[in-house]
Amino acid sequence: MSDWIKWLLLGLLSIAFGIFILGAPVVASIAVTVVTGVLLLISGVLQVVGGFTVEGTGNKILSLIMGVVMLFLGWSFWAHPLEGTLTLATVVLILFFAGGIARVILSFQMRGTQFFWATLISGLMSIILAIMIWRFASVDPTVMAQLLGILLGIEMIFNGLGLVFMAFYVKDAPKDETTEAKQA
Repeated sequence: MSDWIKWLLLGLLSIAFGIFILGAPVVASIAVTVVTGVLLLISGVLQVVGGFTVEGTGNKILSLIMGVVMLFLGWSFWAHPLEGTLTLATVVLILFFAGGIARVILSFQMRGTQFFWATLISGLMSIILAIMIWRFASVDPTVMAQLLGILLGIEMIFNGLGLVFMAFYVKDAPKDETTEAKQA
């Protein structure tokens, strides 16, 4: 099977999963939270174990504290996935808002360049998106439970489209002489 066909199939699969996730965003959000919880539990265990091997009392204490915090967060997300989903969605909302503010500030440092307007608009759009999500969530709290799933579904669709475009690029890309010699 050609490389470009593999990329095409992977892209189409990603698009299909993205559409599937958008059909059940709350389930996907909870799944993301459970996976996050499991990964935090694993990281916490590794951090605690690593805390006993580091040099210096301050480093040892900091490493152990970080490991215990990760274990607590991991257990909390895993044991209470709906509450964890709301927490993660709130963090995403805060990151949208903070990232938007940072890009607006950065855009003014780029004033007079070709990147000013794109950076400013990008920052303003993130701020507006965060405010819109917050307003919708204040009217309907299930919006926050759906947020992670919706974002994951959209990302998978965009990722799939990127892979499909890359597949067609790879298919039409000129082959160099060394690749042709290896295939012969």
